Amino acid sequence: MNLDKEYPLLSKIDSPDQLRELEEEQLQELAGQLRRYMIETVSKTGGHLAPSLGVVDLTIALHYIFNTPDDKIVWDVGHQAYAHKILTGRRDRMATLRQKDGVSGFPKRTESEYDAFGVGHSSTSISAALGMAVASSLQNHDRNCIAVIGDGAMTAGEAFEALDHAGDLRENLIVVLNDNNMSISENVGALGRSFAKIISGKWYSTVREGSKKVFQKMPSSVLELARKAEEHVKGMVIPGTLFEEMGFNYIGPVDGHDLPQLLQVLQNIQVIEGPKLLHVVTKKGLGYEPAEENPTQYHGVTPFDPELGVQKAGGAGLTYTQVFGKWLCNTAHHDPKMVAITPAMREGSGMGEFAQKYPDRFFDVAIAEQHAVTFAAGLACEGLKPVVAIYSTFLQRGYDQLMHDVALQNLPVLFAIDRAGIVGADGPTHNGCFDISYMRSLPNLVIMAPSNLNECYQMLSTGLAMGVPVAVRYPREKVEGEELKHHNEKALALGKSEQIITGDSVAILCFGALLQECEKVAQEEGFTLINMRFVKPLDEEMLLQLAKSHEVLVTVEDNMVAGGAGSAVNEFLLAVGKKISILNIGIPDQYVPQGSREQMLAEFGLDGAGIKSAINDFLEKQDCKNLLHRIISR
Repeated sequence: MNLDKEYPLLSKIDSPDQLRELEEEQLQELAGQLRRYMIETVSKTGGHLAPSLGVVDLTIALHYIFNTPDDKIVWDVGHQAYAHKILTGRRDRMATLRQKDGVSGFPKRTESEYDAFGVGHSSTSISAALGMAVASSLQNHDRNCIAVIGDGAMTAGEAFEALDHAGDLRENLIVVLNDNNMSISENVGALGRSFAKIISGKWYSTVREGSKKVFQKMPSSVLELARKAEEHVKGMVIPGTLFEEMGFNYIGPVDGHDLPQLLQVLQNIQVIEGPKLLHVVTKKGLGYEPAEENPTQYHGVTPFDPELGVQKAGGAGLTYTQVFGKWLCNTAHHDPKMVAITPAMREGSGMGEFAQKYPDRFFDVAIAEQHAVTFAAGLACEGLKPVVAIYSTFLQRGYDQLMHDVALQNLPVLFAIDRAGIVGADGPTHNGCFDISYMRSLPNLVIMAPSNLNECYQMLSTGLAMGVPVAVRYPREKVEGEELKHHNEKALALGKSEQIITGDSVAILCFGALLQECEKVAQEEGFTLINMRFVKPLDEEMLLQLAKSHEVLVTVEDNMVAGGAGSAVNEFLLAVGKKISILNIGIPDQYVPQGSREQMLAEFGLDGAGIKSAINDFLEKQDCKNLLHRIISR
């Protein structure tokens, strides 16, 4: 790539300071180069393409008007921040995006001083930016704090909690609502543009504040009439009454691809005191026609040829997600009481076909995990069989509801927990390494971990039929060489494991999808291998039997060691007074960085080689301790 030749403006920008040296007339050309560069780089690495393409103009305008990094820009979710990364010194490292030791797919405070707040989950930007604004006021630091939030993220309760608090505090906070849910609407016409410029300008602000002072001296009935008149006039051209009622000055809607207008409005709103909300309408995927036509498909992409576009995934094998989708449709056909809920992850959770076939029984509640869980609890109260399809890392956001609204009341809700364990390129914000630990302490909750596709299908059927709260956690990976047998729907016996290999001395107890790696070790070393299946309840009978017949037990899981399935085994054996050497293999007390699943499994010793090495190291240490004990005893 000849950067200077192909991207003459972009190649000269290593920081926003250099961006601000450009003439305004050059910014549109820069936006085109930025989009082309983004398409070229993301097509090689994969990543969140359509969201970032849609905010190129907005990103340029923000860094051009505001004095970053002193002024703070907080990006919500963060998958729309690629243009921000490119303009803030990471352009030449974009070839490492989302790869091991490379550029993060999300804003990351340790990566750049321009990343004001680390993020991966949605709806945090307003809270964080408000905190920064208050801190600036308390320390007498005059700076702008800007939250850029997408329309999807605005559906979560935390966003509205922050808006409510910001309206009460009256800090100089700027919230940019990036509305990319539709093409530019009628509101963004000549009248809308003119109105946005007027109400963001100093003249309007001054007149409005002056009018309030005048009206304060008038009877309350006249004051109320004036207020309603103002809202009526504004309501004809803007949908901002809600935000005004929350204490915000609402500006917009503004065309998010009209750079001259964006620059003028962003410059103007700085003189308005108190919290401001700028409504910007953008087109997701702008600048790449396939992404414009199908923004959902291009939201997150694997590497692709820009000339051909993203192709449908081929190759042999099924993912656990696809198995869940098949199970959902097959079960719904026979059970009219089954309903399915997702917090804005219809495609990601494999629910597309179900949504088409059973639209009346499919509920996408948007980015509202807490509501999804309690909504399912309400459905269960009235005799339905709700299935909540949710990523492991997103269920964390609904933990209180899982505890109080489902488990405490012992309601029959089935949680299909996707992306459990190590996920890969999205890094620490999306690796599902905590769910066993945070669920295991909840009474009434059954937790299952399948070791293969057919077992996953069987566990989902078992869980739905139990009539109690059940969680089935499964990974993202594709499995080759396994044929899915839909007829295998016989319910599993509650809390019963499966012996795969009979050996001696050492028994490996595997919880979940690492069974194949454990099997390699057990076969090579002559160890016993148990597919535990249930994290809760444990197969206590099997544990007691193994503790009598073996010298060492080894637990293996793709979850944190702290509070994980291995901890459950330790607790049980200690409680019944069984003294046996136990090795817990899992994820240590640290977050798992970005990288492919295979790379991270190897790095954390969860592949076959790592498991074998950990067991051998443990046995050597045990031998040393026994020898020392014998010498001292003489």
